[in-house]
Amino acid sequence: MTSMSVLFVEGVIGVIALVVWDMAEESPSGPPYNALGLFYLIVLMPFVAAVGAVLGYLLSVGVVMPLLVLAGWLGRRFSGRESWWWVPASAAAATALPFLAAAALGEVGPLAALGGWLAMTVALAASALVARRLLLPDRPRLSAGVMFGRVASYGALAVATAGLLAGIGLYAGIAYEPPWLIDQGAAGTWSDGKGGTLVLMEDGTATANGIETFDDGSLEPAAHLCTGTGSWKYDPGAGPWFQQVDVSVAGCSLDPWEVLGTSGRPKLFVYIGDADTLDLYVLQRDD
Repeated sequence: MTSMSVLFVEGVIGVIALVVWDMAEESPSGPPYNALGLFYLIVLMPFVAAVGAVLGYLLSVGVVMPLLVLAGWLGRRFSGRESWWWVPASAAAATALPFLAAAALGEVGPLAALGGWLAMTVALAASALVARRLLLPDRPRLSAGVMFGRVASYGALAVATAGLLAGIGLYAGIAYEPPWLIDQGAAGTWSDGKGGTLVLMEDGTATANGIETFDDGSLEPAAHLCTGTGSWKYDPGAGPWFQQVDVSVAGCSLDPWEVLGTSGRPKLFVYIGDADTLDLYVLQRDD
């Protein structure tokens, strides 16, 4: 129970960190503060907690407890006594192989593998060290209930602190936001990197040369090349997430373009097929 409690606290803090990380990444999924997403999170919370409890139990029985046994054996074998630092050393050694394999096979980058290895090592070592305190014969005895209370109180403080730091970071503006083209204008030459270009002139005329359009309402939409002249109009909407560039070219079916990228490298995009798939056709403005 002690190990599971620590793992649960670490899991909640990890989810907070992942949410903030996801909000800071470039994404077409809309504003970071989404009422519908919050509603789904509240509805799914009991199921997420149940899955977390099962995973915490499996990790505690299958990983944390064997880790304590291994660390104790290594301490007695090589230093004559059980020392706490054998726990993080054993955790680091036990988790190194999967991340080395993932990096070697190209599944993740070296920095991502290093970060995942360090995070997993810290998570398992912290859980094992707290559980280890219950097993020490030369320390005042603590019951599982007392240790659980300590984990719950300090864990709640840690989660609250993580949430507060996340809120401060989001308020400070670390969440991703598309560049607002009202500040720099949408006129210019936009390229798809495959030879297709869309030229938007200051006078409102548009020239398409080999840009792709897609059938609406199809799971696997076919691409058609669009070439011709027409007009365009920029709609700033209610803010950066809602701006659109409407382009009309004779003989082409063009959806309104939405905005991604950064202020230095803005992008226009449309969804390919269903928006839920997040498959995008992207144009980037040439420097």
